Amino acid sequence: MAKTILVVDDTESLRTLVKSYLIQEGFRVVTAADGRQALFLAREEKPDLILLDLMMPEMGGYEFMRVYGREAETPIIILTARVEENEKVLGLELGADDYVTKPFSMRELTARIRAVLRRAGKTSPQAELLRAGDIILDRNGRLVKIGDRYVDLTPSEFDLLSSLMATPGRAFSRLELLDLLQGNAFEGYERTIDVHIRNLRTKIEEDPRDPRYVETVYGIGYRFAIDL
Repeated sequence: MAKTILVVDDTESLRTLVKSYLIQEGFRVVTAADGRQALFLAREEKPDLILLDLMMPEMGGYEFMRVYGREAETPIIILTARVEENEKVLGLELGADDYVTKPFSMRELTARIRAVLRRAGKTSPQAELLRAGDIILDRNGRLVKIGDRYVDLTPSEFDLLSSLMATPGRAFSRLELLDLLQGNAFEGYERTIDVHIRNLRTKIEEDPRDPRYVETVYGIGYRFAIDL
């Protein structure tokens, strides 16, 4: 069955162009002109991925993520003409998995969509339970349990934790982790990793400011603790 993509942008010509291209690529596409319409369609259509503009009338992209993020863990790729670092960081902190800066090529957009969908739905043939301290990570079921509670992680957060837990003690650079997430050759934004790690720590660490599991390796990147 074709994956459903919700395209949210207040520019009609862009919505039409993206919809036409993605349909040719085998996706099912629905569109919305603002956040309020997108919220209605997301609840009705249950899309597999959302392409989301930030600056829109009625309800902007940030507010949409705040509201819908409490209801579903749908992967989101931000479409933005704004290149300020703070804008990107805020979107990632609100749960977006990736971003594409306008103007973008349709080939790059499609590649990023496929990469995020792979992360959201992939299973591992050698998948197993990874255990460390109070954390149990099920790679097959894509579930994370800490003590007696399950933790909801975005696809990016899950893949980061899975990669780090699989090789405790190994220091990964930000670029290595970014390559693990994106799975393509397009230029990435290394600060993305810092935001995902911060979000991950908030969910799994008892004290995110003094992390027990995901350690910072200064000047390099991050590693998963060995002595737990």
